[in-house]
Amino acid sequence: MKIETVRPIGSATSLDECPAGERPEFAFVGRSNVGKSSLINLLTGRSGMAHISSKPGKTRRMHFYRINEIWDLVDLPGYGYARVSKSEKMRFNEYVSAYLQSRVGLKQIFLLVDSQLPPQEGDLGFAHWLDQCNLPFSIVLTKSDKLSGSRLEGNAALFMRELAELGIEPVSRFVCSAKAGLGRAELLAFIGGMLPAKTKKRKASTVQLGWMKRGGSS
Repeated sequence: MKIETVRPIGSATSLDECPAGERPEFAFVGRSNVGKSSLINLLTGRSGMAHISSKPGKTRRMHFYRINEIWDLVDLPGYGYARVSKSEKMRFNEYVSAYLQSRVGLKQIFLLVDSQLPPQEGDLGFAHWLDQCNLPFSIVLTKSDKLSGSRLEGNAALFMRELAELGIEPVSRFVCSAKAGLGRAELLAFIGGMLPAKTKKRKASTVQLGWMKRGGSS
């Protein structure tokens, strides 16, 4: 897929503020400092579209971008390291979970995981919550350029094994590096394959948020 146009179409801190879901949506989420902004900039080919900060947890709103006028990329607030109050973290959790469970046009959630780290409780807990909600998601291992091939595969296999032990099977798995430009073609091809043929030509009840209790916060 060639990215020809990218434009912001809105941002929100509640479901009511979200722009109308007129296109298929693909959401990106992960722990703060996982490299989400860098990956989004890589995917879109716009270096300054998603703001990259030296301080994790700066994304406080849901940001919506229209790609090629046929699908929407959604940048969700990170969880884990943000230095905000407990009440604000809970508010992040509430509006992000409301979005994920309510958007009819949401086709896939990309859960970003830092490939340098062993399995983190927050990531596993969030994956478990997505699975309990029957929400389709794929794993994106970020910062792969910082590891040797054997260590990268070892960490990836360990994380996938932890998911399997929880009875969780993601839709797919991607290995990416914003710095090295790895994984962009694969992710865009995956997204393109999920777009309806007509779109290509044209250019549930709330589940208990168990991931919050296991360390997830925005």
